[in-house]
Amino acid sequence: MSEQPPDKDKLLDAILRSPSYRRADEDLELLTRDELRHVRLLLELLKPELIQRQEGIGSTIVVFGSARLVEPAEARQRLAKAETALAQKPGDPDRQRAAAVARHQLALSPFYDQAREFARLVSSTCQVDGRCEYVIVTGGGPGIMEAANRGAADVGAKSIGLNITLPHEQHPNPYITPTLCFQFRYFAVRKMHFLMRAKALVAFPGGFGTMDELFETLTLLQTGKVTGVTVVLMGRAFWDRLINWPMLVEEGLIDPDDAKLFRYAETAQEAWDIIAANHGPSKPA
Repeated sequence: MSEQPPDKDKLLDAILRSPSYRRADEDLELLTRDELRHVRLLLELLKPELIQRQEGIGSTIVVFGSARLVEPAEARQRLAKAETALAQKPGDPDRQRAAAVARHQLALSPFYDQAREFARLVSSTCQVDGRCEYVIVTGGGPGIMEAANRGAADVGAKSIGLNITLPHEQHPNPYITPTLCFQFRYFAVRKMHFLMRAKALVAFPGGFGTMDELFETLTLLQTGKVTGVTVVLMGRAFWDRLINWPMLVEEGLIDPDDAKLFRYAETAQEAWDIIAANHGPSKPA
């Protein structure tokens, strides 16, 4: 009985389709392995850096704040809806809480307009004659982040969004400059990019994410790992209610000079005046 000759085409096809034959730089299965984490970290650091160089980004101002804060008109609509629901079932604790939260959100909603105005002011002042200095950079999400990117878009200026992949679905806000919208897998690398070109950080009212970024920046300034970054807290009443800074000094947990690592501002103009006084809008980054 004679043997059938091997089908060379089938054998070759099996080789060509084998994962081992796939070029390493085109092998997504390889790149997602735990052993390749260091490569992913490097790529995630390098890609935004190269693109920002190509776009001529010299320096940035980071704007942080809650993703949950909306502009006043929408906040009023949400409150009206919550109060209508509560009126239908006034004894419902969930509806009571929802209405109370909506009232607080309405009280905080002017910060959306302040963030938008701040970005308009900075971008129209600094992005002139082809220069890309003091470019607004946000976490790329909704709320205060959207407001800041929107303010830059209002005056036809560039702005950056550093979005993060999360377990729940998240999309970048539509006001980011498309060529400067980045998606990160790792918080650590994203945080590095926030500060690599930063001349200032402006923190609006926010939750865990805002406080995380704020305290990391303050720690880096306190320890001298980062220098020359002006930190502005928007809305002194909010921040003084949230954090007992004098207690930290009184208990010896921070030095008196550490409490001078940040300034307060109430308006977009005041925040910009503080930053400009420290750095000067015409100085090179």
